[in-house]
Amino acid sequence: MSNAEAAFDDFVSARGPALWRTAWMLTGDRHRAEDLVQTALAKAWPKFDQVESFEAYVRRVMVNTYTSWWRRKWNGELPHAETGGDVVHSDAPVDVDLMAALAELPKGQRSVVVLRYFEGLSEREIAEQLSVSVGTVKSQASRALKTLKNSPLLQIQEVP
Repeated sequence: MSNAEAAFDDFVSARGPALWRTAWMLTGDRHRAEDLVQTALAKAWPKFDQVESFEAYVRRVMVNTYTSWWRRKWNGELPHAETGGDVVHSDAPVDVDLMAALAELPKGQRSVVVLRYFEGLSEREIAEQLSVSVGTVKSQASRALKTLKNSPLLQIQEVP
């Protein structure tokens, strides 16, 4: 194994769970999240030694791949019955209502919310990754937060 391959393996071992979490929040499905991470890593591998921040580059490839997937009318896969609950590849608890509310957002808004509030990227970094203006990131975030704020899935129920 070459040094680059070993370094890539180390990167995937260290950052794979975080990349999977981002993919899962984008797709809302554990299997598609795994596919998205694998696809993004395969696409990004040739640039491993050429880009300054490989993780940022992989995230951008993930978002672009995710966008191209939902633009397609059919991706060649047929759904099957679920075999069990979602497996979470991080220590963070899963909020099923939050995931359902995120799934109701348009894909662009969902991408901005995930990158901003779950990955902690700045508006400028998101704009670069999505190839949009900072103003677009701000307006997408504003619309998404308004929708999430009014989502019945996220309303706090008072106990009598």
